[in-house]
Amino acid sequence: MAINNSISKYDWQYILSASLLISVFILTDLIGVIDKEYFYFVPKLISDQPYRIFTSILVHADLNHLLSNIGGIIITRYFLMRLGIESRFFYLKFILICSFLNFFIIWVYEKILSYLNIYPNYAALGFSGIIYALFGFLLLTSFYGKSHFLGKKIGLKSNYEVQKMLKTICLIGLVFSFLPGVSLLGHLSGFVAGCFLFLI
Repeated sequence: MAINNSISKYDWQYILSASLLISVFILTDLIGVIDKEYFYFVPKLISDQPYRIFTSILVHADLNHLLSNIGGIIITRYFLMRLGIESRFFYLKFILICSFLNFFIIWVYEKILSYLNIYPNYAALGFSGIIYALFGFLLLTSFYGKSHFLGKKIGLKSNYEVQKMLKTICLIGLVFSFLPGVSLLGHLSGFVAGCFLFLI
């Protein structure tokens, strides 16, 4: 079983994700050849620039932001191994689908606010929405298991130890989300998206 190995045949997905985030950080923050202002998730610009749905998860505010999200990738990899993942492409598919779903949840939130004549002006960036979506998905999986995802076998099994750890992480993450400069909306929408993806 994969958990008994320090290196898994599925690890290329996590390495690819982390490498892409690091590469974009080098290009935007260290070398400065790309202005990350064009990558942010800005609700009022999404209709004209839908690419921001995907590019916003690639850029980070600073090095600490990047490192915390790479830490999130390592943590989700650990939990997926503990739950017995059996899919070569699950992680990348989840990221792609979750980006759309996260956007849809925020879009609905924006529509509700506009109906109430409230127009917040903000920009969101970073991979943490995806991390929180994975936490939501894995928390429910640790309770009930999840044999298939969108018709493909993933073979995830329930696990009480993982369940306890994820409850603690999600609680700490929720508290952390209320700190200044942290996107509560991005984290909550990610968590909700992950729970929804588990249910389908």
